[in-house]
Amino acid sequence: MAKHDLDPNYLDPNYEPVVNHSGNTSFASVLTARMQRRTLMKGSVGAALASVMGMGLVGCSDSDDDNGSTSGDVQSSTELGFKPVAVSTENRVVVPEGYSTETFVPWGTPITGSYPEYRADGTNTGEDQEQQVGMHHDGVHFFPIDQKSGGNSSAEGLLVMNHEYINQGALHANGPTRAADNEGVRPVDEVRKEIAAHGVSVIHIRRDSNGTWDIVFGSPFNRRITGNTDMDIRGPLRGYSKLITAYSPNATQTRGTLNNCAMGPTPWGTYLTAEENWHGYFATADAERPREYVRHGVNDNSRYDWELADTNADEYMRFNVSTTGASAAEDYRNEANTYGYMVEIDPFTPESKPQKRTALGRFGHEGVIFAPTKEGEPVVCYSGDDSRFEYIYKFVSSKPYHAATAGGYLLDEGTLYVARFNADGSGDWLALDLEDADFAARVAAAQGTLVGDIQFDGFENQADVVVNTRLAADIAGATTMDRPEWGAVDPNTGEVYFALTNNSNRGKDGYDDVNAANPIVENTTGHIIRWTEAGNDHTATSFDWDIFVFAGEQGTETVVDGEAVVTLDDTNIFNSPDGLWFDYNGRLWIQTDGSDAAPYQNNMMLAANPVTREIKRFFVGPVGCEVTGVVSTPDVKTMFVNIQHPDGNWPNAAEDRPRDATVIVTRDDGGVIGA
Repeated sequence: MAKHDLDPNYLDPNYEPVVNHSGNTSFASVLTARMQRRTLMKGSVGAALASVMGMGLVGCSDSDDDNGSTSGDVQSSTELGFKPVAVSTENRVVVPEGYSTETFVPWGTPITGSYPEYRADGTNTGEDQEQQVGMHHDGVHFFPIDQKSGGNSSAEGLLVMNHEYINQGALHANGPTRAADNEGVRPVDEVRKEIAAHGVSVIHIRRDSNGTWDIVFGSPFNRRITGNTDMDIRGPLRGYSKLITAYSPNATQTRGTLNNCAMGPTPWGTYLTAEENWHGYFATADAERPREYVRHGVNDNSRYDWELADTNADEYMRFNVSTTGASAAEDYRNEANTYGYMVEIDPFTPESKPQKRTALGRFGHEGVIFAPTKEGEPVVCYSGDDSRFEYIYKFVSSKPYHAATAGGYLLDEGTLYVARFNADGSGDWLALDLEDADFAARVAAAQGTLVGDIQFDGFENQADVVVNTRLAADIAGATTMDRPEWGAVDPNTGEVYFALTNNSNRGKDGYDDVNAANPIVENTTGHIIRWTEAGNDHTATSFDWDIFVFAGEQGTETVVDGEAVVTLDDTNIFNSPDGLWFDYNGRLWIQTDGSDAAPYQNNMMLAANPVTREIKRFFVGPVGCEVTGVVSTPDVKTMFVNIQHPDGNWPNAAEDRPRDATVIVTRDDGGVIGA
């Protein structure tokens, strides 16, 4: 029986069983155990916490060793000069007075090949979909067309975006054909179309003299990367035995990228797309699952039953990760081990193969963010594992960055760290490296014990550590978090921000922190954490952290040193922060993917001044959507915002099928967005 017959939530892209039972110190327990430097949430959703905690935390930007600027220049560049919008239940996009919007490149827009037109009745084929914009727009970035030559055009560029998952009912003319209703198989073209609707779109766009944006049809840059695109495996897992498949017996290649959520532009002008909840695309009938599958929830049910396509083509059979051959080179038992990575795409080289950068770890990547690069020093980037009770990671390259020669090779060698948030407001980066004495000692001590649900028998080498990143983080003693999603680095101060969306299991029976000392129980609204690396050096192995803001309803307070620095009201209540992005002027944009019930209503995007913590609601999406993915042109006068899984007939009231789309936001006077 398919998973969708068992759990009505299985099609939710955030659906993932809790698979971390390691018992590591939880984030909530750290927060409420703090003795000296504390951030406090108060209000109707935090009264229990307020009764337990006293003094406030000195914010990161106020610590003694902080060199972050709070000058007038930074203050003025991050001011919020718009009138906030109210919450909304309307099936349209709402923006402030003086702003306008238009929808752009909705699902099904032809961008390459023979440019097959979108058919509103759902009869496009799988081949058509491979040439059209994918479904469920998510992370997005605008690359100026002249970026490689040092330019920063705001009138022409490559819009590159992720397509996280699909709405099967809208994708097919009469909805999907269930295997259970079709003699145990699914029509192959339905499967082909679903795989093609995933992945990444690269779209060459240009603004005309009237200010209208359009696709540059016929451009060689226009490209689709799908769940079937050939890809190289790079980094420490290239050639590793646990990635051997019938497709690549030498473990150097694989096919496709799936469940692409957030992303990150690299300092050298390429695009990294994140593979998040990839585990649900595979199924195994093996009685004994390898720990690489147990720790991620790969089991005997797949999300879309692609392995049941009515063909024996291995491009579909590969989603059956059962042991069926005499060796791993004769079946796809290891196929799921070729997923769970950041995938690098060069949008300016359309003939290039995407690269799975395995050194950044294997887990449910939400995205990746880079610290500012410095000539001759290592590259540093951060990534969150978007699942309840999972972790935040940092990668520091072994080789130094040189602007003239930088490339993806910098991501193939380095040290992967996982974060531990200490009770006194400090934090540590724990190396997941067998050559690190502390980690090696923990690995040795854990051998022969039960780590969560896994009987631990050691790591055979460093590649084994990487393919089992989550298990390694368990053993290292990292701090479990409430679904770490998008991150962002403040361009003015270097502080790192991460959205912790929510964790409805926090404090429930059988889960962490059901006690008075850990009173953020069933964290349904989430919060945003931030930290400053020691000495403002992003390669440092320690940091200081605080809470930037607690999400919640009217009256929710974030308190620092006994003073409420944020009190949410009608202009800025929000829940479940998800997307984060700093614009080129230093404003922080916060996107939500939470409950659409009162008082929050439709999901939204807010702007925040990181210096003053002022927050205003800027954008509200249509009914049923997630507001996800945001970027602007370099002049910050055109903003691109993605709308995922809208309900009803948005954006076209004349059509029955909803279509994910990008929304273009501009100021009527041609000014800077948010100013």
